[in-house]
Amino acid sequence: MLLIGAHPDDEDTFLISWLSRGRHVQTAYLSLTRGDGGQNLIGNELGEALGVIRTEELLAARRIDGALQYFTRAYDFGFSKDTVDTYNHWPKDSILGDVVRVVRAFRPHVIVAVFSGTPRDGHGHHQVSGILAREAYDVASDTGRFPIDKFGTSWTPLKFYRAARFNQQAGTLSFDVGEYSPLLGRSYAEIAGESRSQHKSQGFGALQRKGPLLNYLRREASRVNEQSPAASEKTLFDGLDTTWARFRSTVSDARARAALDSLHSAFAAVRVAFDPFAPEKLIAPLSRAALWVRSICPPNTVNACERVERSEGGSRRTVLHADLAASVDNARIRILNALRIGSGISIEATSLEVLPLDTIIPILVSIYNRGRDTVAVSGGMASGHRGTSISMTRLLPPAEVLRDTLIGRVDSILQPWWLAGGKGTGMFVLPGSATAENRLAVYPGVSYGVDLGGRSMAETISLVAPVVFRYADDVRGEVQHPVSSAPFVTVALDQQNQYAQSSAPLDREIAVRLRSADPNPRVVRVTLALPRGLTADSATRTTRLGGYDARQVVAFRVRGRLPAGDHRIAAFAESNGATFRTGYQLIDYDHIRRQRIYRPAEIRVSAVDVRVPAALRVGYIAGVSDNVAPALAQLGIPVTVIPASDLARTPLSGFTTVVVGPRAYEAHPELVAANPRLLDFARKGGTLVVQYGQYEMMQPGIMPFPVTIARPHHRVTHEDAPVTILDPNAREMTLPNRIGDRDFAGWVQERALYMPRTFDERYRALLAMSDPGESANRGAILVAPLGEGVYIYTTLSFFRQLPAGVPGGARLFVNLLSAGIDPPRLTP
Repeated sequence: MLLIGAHPDDEDTFLISWLSRGRHVQTAYLSLTRGDGGQNLIGNELGEALGVIRTEELLAARRIDGALQYFTRAYDFGFSKDTVDTYNHWPKDSILGDVVRVVRAFRPHVIVAVFSGTPRDGHGHHQVSGILAREAYDVASDTGRFPIDKFGTSWTPLKFYRAARFNQQAGTLSFDVGEYSPLLGRSYAEIAGESRSQHKSQGFGALQRKGPLLNYLRREASRVNEQSPAASEKTLFDGLDTTWARFRSTVSDARARAALDSLHSAFAAVRVAFDPFAPEKLIAPLSRAALWVRSICPPNTVNACERVERSEGGSRRTVLHADLAASVDNARIRILNALRIGSGISIEATSLEVLPLDTIIPILVSIYNRGRDTVAVSGGMASGHRGTSISMTRLLPPAEVLRDTLIGRVDSILQPWWLAGGKGTGMFVLPGSATAENRLAVYPGVSYGVDLGGRSMAETISLVAPVVFRYADDVRGEVQHPVSSAPFVTVALDQQNQYAQSSAPLDREIAVRLRSADPNPRVVRVTLALPRGLTADSATRTTRLGGYDARQVVAFRVRGRLPAGDHRIAAFAESNGATFRTGYQLIDYDHIRRQRIYRPAEIRVSAVDVRVPAALRVGYIAGVSDNVAPALAQLGIPVTVIPASDLARTPLSGFTTVVVGPRAYEAHPELVAANPRLLDFARKGGTLVVQYGQYEMMQPGIMPFPVTIARPHHRVTHEDAPVTILDPNAREMTLPNRIGDRDFAGWVQERALYMPRTFDERYRALLAMSDPGESANRGAILVAPLGEGVYIYTTLSFFRQLPAGVPGGARLFVNLLSAGIDPPRLTP
């Protein structure tokens, strides 16, 4: 079964867990995107860095529920209201081709679409995923439109369903995902809850449900039992023969037919031999089953998994018998995995966390025999990248350990693979993978062969392990990270985008962060490349890195003036005759694998024609995905970050303005409790600027005057949507910066979100905007007098614009911060 949705958190973990863990169905989820355009409740990563987090969250979920994970190349560009907007960003044929490629590689008998493919899905990405899922079901066998050499062997899915969990009346099939497994000691709904809770960046922690829980699907198409009413179905696979017997009529080879006929009794013998206290009893019957499976499609032969066809040009082409080949491959993997577990053989491979490029590095390997029989260990190879191998065979008795040192060498930077080619229009450049993400061998590994008894080739299993860095944390206990790679010296600069006031004196420290992956000490010369108008206090600085993982911060004092526009500051380091220009952003959270994103050591400086009142003093309470405070500081605004937990006891009298970050009331319950202090700050003459929240903003006591937010909420998703300034002479539109149409140019991803549908008459609206074909919404900026001060509520996406260095976003935000300063004397 292949489940298809649009985003990482769209998947139905109840269905996945029940099928994968409960029914042992080969199950996979295909997400069109990696969730790059969403928000982040656990950190401030956005865009591609968030996509890395959400990809890893899906892989963490799959480790729990046992399914495979696939993606297309589509980039999540943010909320979309319809298919027209979505297809303007995503080339339809390219993304459909990616879906077809996955369908042909995974070969599902059943496809389930998460979404209906209609406007009621509420999100253009959702709707498109529902449309493409059905189109892929219809055309996956079309080798004229999707040639075999580009999209893989033709495949015809047999049934198509849509999820109906939230529309139970439309469901034609129901099943109890709350079923309890005595073997696992848990219900499949409990497993689903744990799996779902891996989406921590989206705040999707879920209960682990006990007791009956029905799930629903709606059958939309079938090629096997289309004459039977959908409502009469008892299982997802009604009409399909799910046994090996379905292949007998298609196999003419006598040996293959004999093997197929023998599988039933072979598997029955395995079940009879099962003893959880003596798993070694399984080895002999599992080995016999493996031999029969291997006999169906012997490697390096024209066999029952292939058929020969004649093309139109008369040449012969070998095409896989896709269903049989997939079934044989799945059976082989499961049998070998059971053999590995039953034998008690375990392998570990460890090395440094960061491997220097093109350097020989030792990999320490330990193979443990925790079983009751002596085994023969053959070979030993560092795989995935260049490395050494061992050809000898060695005996490993029970309760003993075989230790090896392999030599590995990594010749390329290890980072999330899809980022290596960059991003094009609407999608990543590198072709989508037809291999499941949780089966990709991206990182170094080791492999050995283990003969479990010497009685047949089928008893030789392959031991494969990733190379990891392993250590003990005082609190978490054992921690493992996949090994990564890096140049001998990495060079990083803080914040890719920064602001400066155009033509104003700039005096800023630029910190260059160096890190060594070299076991030996190095002398490093660091240089800044500056745009015209800026000079550094030193052309070059020299420092010493003292060996592996040594770190240094080299600071330059940069002064000068920049004209309005975009400018670049770059850093590079020279050492031992080589030049280094890249560094990495570390993605590190407890629930996912640690990852690194490599980038050039560059800063884009957006020099903005912006005036800032000299008296402005800002207290900032950070919200979700919030990098606004550093941008304000770069504009010369004195900013003090106030932790939400400290608000109740932090004096506010020293600030002219207090800012509440996006979704801060949702993220920080203590802020809700202390909110009367903020409203009182405004009543006493301060300016309180609150960035957008969700439905919690309608709770009494959060805002001074009521608003209503519709479900679904109003938003302007087109970043270039026209904006009407309702009162061009309003103070907030003129002081200290006159705001005009040019200030709404160059915005990124969206204009505004969770905009109030209605608001109290005491609010004054400053802007009106809408997406094409919609009525204008006036809820982007609401201003109200509050006592002697000013309250401002804004749903504009400043949390995206300011970190991106958008000039107009900075100018408008400074005006809002300055709304209560009278007169706004400007800094020189």
